[in-house]
Amino acid sequence: MAQHLPYFDPRTLSKLEGLTLHARGTVEGAVTGAHRSPFHGFAAEFAEHREYAPGDDLRYVDWKIYGRSDRVFVKQFEEETNFACHLLLDASESMTYRSDTTPLSKLEFAKHVAAAISYIVVKQQDAVGLMAFDREVSQAVRPGSQTAHWKQISHVLETTVAPSISILKSQISNFQFPISDSLFAGIAERLTHRGVVILLSDLFADADSLLLGLKRLRHQKHDVRVWQIVDPAEEDFPFDDPTLFHGLEGWADLPVEPRLLRAAYQREFEAHRESLRRKCRDLSIEFQTLRTDMPIEIAVKKCLAVG
Repeated sequence: MAQHLPYFDPRTLSKLEGLTLHARGTVEGAVTGAHRSPFHGFAAEFAEHREYAPGDDLRYVDWKIYGRSDRVFVKQFEEETNFACHLLLDASESMTYRSDTTPLSKLEFAKHVAAAISYIVVKQQDAVGLMAFDREVSQAVRPGSQTAHWKQISHVLETTVAPSISILKSQISNFQFPISDSLFAGIAERLTHRGVVILLSDLFADADSLLLGLKRLRHQKHDVRVWQIVDPAEEDFPFDDPTLFHGLEGWADLPVEPRLLRAAYQREFEAHRESLRRKCRDLSIEFQTLRTDMPIEIAVKKCLAVG
């Protein structure tokens, strides 16, 4: 990658060579690799050019560009673009948590995973888009399949931050979880073509509202993947001394005696996750948990091995 883009670390990306993201079932787009399309043989609006790849239909080669640059590009049309992967990045305050033993917060880890998936999808000549959200979508990049698209995604990853404390305080009197069905309703309106939807979040959410939103996306025939991002301390609860836990998402601070709560906390944490996992399975939604102490390439390989 000639231009350095934060989050697109060449050393990490080099370990992802040969990996692919497969869409499960029929998606809207051209036939590329293992992807099947329901659209064949009708006129569509011109969308963009991309570099020729072996196997492309020579009817769509743009010979004018070839004459000017001596490089071969093919025309892509709106309904003939490859399948789209839509990345949904949770940028709520709870995602900023980082324990002392991990190098990245949950948000930073999710950003690196999003960049890695973007790299893989574009390399396989499919399209990828990104939406960052808190209680609503704050930034978005529409799906694209050219390498220049990485620059747009990198910009959004760089500039996406959790909401300020002053904004959160103004919301306490009317508290709602960052992930809600109304959020998914807005996202669903933006996704005009079926594709792969990957949610990167710690799932700090009301379970019923979250599942209702995911069900909305499945009703639109999207291939939905839920990748839960957790800090090791959230699973292991390794605290021993009396500790003041700072509330996130508008919750008050709370003094706690960790040793008295560890077992109950871990039971509740696991019960919540297993309930979401089971309900996602019932909706044919992939559910994965990624800990922030995992190397990025290992986390990505784990998810793609299943999908």
